[in-house]
Amino acid sequence: MRPAPCPSPAGDVSDAPPGRECARCPRLGAFRGDNRVRFPAWHNAPVPSFGSGEAWLLVVGLAPGLRGANRTGRPFTGDFAGDLLYATLKAFGLARGDYRAEAEDGLCLHGCRITNAVRCVPPENKPRPEEIRACRPFLQTEISAMSRLRAMVALGRVAHETILTAREMKKSAWPFRHGAMHRLEEGLWLADSYHCSRYNTQTGRLTEAMFADVFRRIMTFAAPSD
Repeated sequence: MRPAPCPSPAGDVSDAPPGRECARCPRLGAFRGDNRVRFPAWHNAPVPSFGSGEAWLLVVGLAPGLRGANRTGRPFTGDFAGDLLYATLKAFGLARGDYRAEAEDGLCLHGCRITNAVRCVPPENKPRPEEIRACRPFLQTEISAMSRLRAMVALGRVAHETILTAREMKKSAWPFRHGAMHRLEEGLWLADSYHCSRYNTQTGRLTEAMFADVFRRIMTFAAPSD
């Protein structure tokens, strides 16, 4: 029996764009096509955001992982980065349910939404600058539509810079630094973290305690009181 889906409030942000056959990035489109041949049962399409558009917190990653979100169709689901991210969100009351690394595990987010700077999986997990630019309007629209947004967490420098550019803010004025809390316009906060990838955690660049501290600070500075 499948778990009940997470509730989606009226007026939620649409996940329609980008479409399954988005052609903005030829290289990513070709890679997507190759993976559909190799792994026909996988999602192999732009990965929609996860969580309600009514959320106060938006977590922005880099791009779907080949065997993670590109396979399951849900951000940070099916790979190591998701293990750390969702465990941390649950610890701070931003998620509930069991995370079983599959899109239909019944996990729900509370006050939180998750997306990526680039919606399609890139070869070697490395999107090119032109691909980041091509996908940026989707993030820009999403941020603008989230009427209750109070804070964002950027997982890595690319996500940080994409958020600033989407908000038409100078990157030089808000440099990326793990643990930094940036006060943007109209009371909006931007918190920086190293990406919760296996590489960063195995090399010690990012520890569970360091990652948890980012969310502890964002809860202190930006969480709504009601």
